[in-house]
Amino acid sequence: MHLITVKPEEVFQALADRTRIRIMRLLVDTGEEICLCELVDSLQELQYKLSRHLKTLRQAGLLSAIKDGRWLYHRLVTGSPTMGPLSDLIRSVPDEDDVFSGDLARFRERICLREDGRCRVGIQTSDLATGAR
Repeated sequence: MHLITVKPEEVFQALADRTRIRIMRLLVDTGEEICLCELVDSLQELQYKLSRHLKTLRQAGLLSAIKDGRWLYHRLVTGSPTMGPLSDLIRSVPDEDDVFSGDLARFRERICLREDGRCRVGIQTSDLATGAR
């Protein structure tokens, strides 16, 4: 079994960004694994930016990734005693400007495009894929 060590200073540094909190909140709220395409469409952020944020969260030990064909799915790390309380903390962050609820609503719409439980359609918001925002 692979044990993941989460260092508190790395966790809080990784969460010191609004977009990374949005990613974590979406994963905590849904309990789903999510590909970059779905994140782009759900958070309405550029692909390259989200890719960097996902890397930061993985390096902090908060996310793991699994490859399925050409798709890479990200999920919360399990098996760490830190993740339960951290998930509760992330879930308790107020959604004063409805950003989290908007992300969740877009994700729920986007997840309907999955085939056999997997993303197979790519980014649907083309200007976010190319960076031509």
